[in-house]
Amino acid sequence: MTIKNDLRYAESHEWVSLEGEIATVGITDYAQHALGDIVYVDMPEVGDEVTAGEEFGAVESVKAASDLYSPVSGEVVEINESLEDEPGLINQDAFANWIMKVKVSDPSEVDALLEAEAYAKICEE
Repeated sequence: MTIKNDLRYAESHEWVSLEGEIATVGITDYAQHALGDIVYVDMPEVGDEVTAGEEFGAVESVKAASDLYSPVSGEVVEINESLEDEPGLINQDAFANWIMKVKVSDPSEVDALLEAEAYAKICEE
C-alpha cells in the first residue's frame, strides 16, 4: 500500500492535493485495494457544488460499492473523463487517476485533513 507524504487524506479514504485554489481529489491506494477490481465510477458534473464530508459519488467494484465523500467544499471544475470508459485505471495507479478537481471555497479545510502518518495509522486498524 502506498501513502504519499505530500497529500492530505480523509478518514473515508479520499486523498487531496491542493495547488493554489484547485484541489485534486481521488481515492487512496488502500481503498482501491480493499474494493478490488473497479468497474464503475459515479462522478459529479462540472459545475456541481460539493461540501466537505458530504457524498459526491460512488465507486463500484466486482465485490462492493462504496460512496465517495468530498474532503473539501467548492465547485467541481473538472472530472477525470477517462474513468468513464476505463474505471480500472484507479486500480493501476490510485494517485495518477484522480476523480475530480474542485475550486475550493475554504482552503483551510485541507489543513484539517490527515497527514500521511496519521492516515497510515487508520489503515492499520
